[in-house]
Amino acid sequence: MHSKDIMVNLYQLFNMHQSTQTELETKGLVFDIKRYAIHDGPGIRTTVFFKGCPLQCLWCHNPESWKNQVELGFRKSRCVGCGQCAEVCPREAISFVENRPVTDAQKCMLCGRCVDVCIAGAREIIGRQITVSEVMAEVERDIIFYDQSGGGVTFSGGEPLMQPDFLVVLLNQCRVMNIHTAVDTSCYAEPEIVESVAERADMFLCDIKHMDSEMHERFTGVGNDLILENIRCLSQAGKKIIIRIPIIPGFNDDPENIEATGEFTASLPVVGRIDILPFNRGGIEKSARLTGENKSMLTETPDEEQMSLIAQSLSKYVFEVNIGG
Repeated sequence: MHSKDIMVNLYQLFNMHQSTQTELETKGLVFDIKRYAIHDGPGIRTTVFFKGCPLQCLWCHNPESWKNQVELGFRKSRCVGCGQCAEVCPREAISFVENRPVTDAQKCMLCGRCVDVCIAGAREIIGRQITVSEVMAEVERDIIFYDQSGGGVTFSGGEPLMQPDFLVVLLNQCRVMNIHTAVDTSCYAEPEIVESVAERADMFLCDIKHMDSEMHERFTGVGNDLILENIRCLSQAGKKIIIRIPIIPGFNDDPENIEATGEFTASLPVVGRIDILPFNRGGIEKSARLTGENKSMLTETPDEEQMSLIAQSLSKYVFEVNIGG
């Protein structure tokens, strides 16, 4: 090989390295990274929760994921009324009413000083900017468990498709490390974004909330036409998909909607599994920690008999129906 060719190859390798290093510093907004997850895809997994979602489902069990920005959380039941939070606030955003702190969101600059001094752990900062390299450092800690269990990494939220650049780089890095990836998504995104992510992800966990677009918009804030079309396109592209249906009494548990969901799923070329997830009341308590209007839906968790009947009805359309994921 001529010296000129060697120099060209070295230059190309250097540029590739620089590009990789730049990508590893790509930042995204997450609110949690959960290790040893067993309900977010096959095997033992690490689930990365992206912050920000275009939907606002009234039953959401992660309402802290809605805003695509860092926010302050407050657990009223933990507060001992010591007053230290108000003393350290540089913007005087915290005042006391009936011996309980009230935070003025307009003044608060999310500096975190009140969180640091809270002896009872009543205050928290929800969400943080994190680089791809920092996420991968967490992910790589459990590679041995992924290999042993057939697990991997699940990107959830919120809605991971709202941060496509961050998600794509993470998926690329996981592929380099031969780590299985799943994207837990509402599929409410531009088709070009879904297509780009589909080229890199091994599996999709796709939510279907309701088959009627008007009902869907009433309870989530958006219609379902784009969602269903994206799910259809993913299936036609041969991607492995698990359909997930949150069972919300008074919203989507009626026989007509269950049948319609089953029929839609049966029309997809490669979907053979549905997970039905009973309503989780945990979101109600979480909503109370957040500033702003509480939009949580008050309903009951469906009992085992109802879940079994729904599973039986859906089993006519696919070969596998799981309760609880």
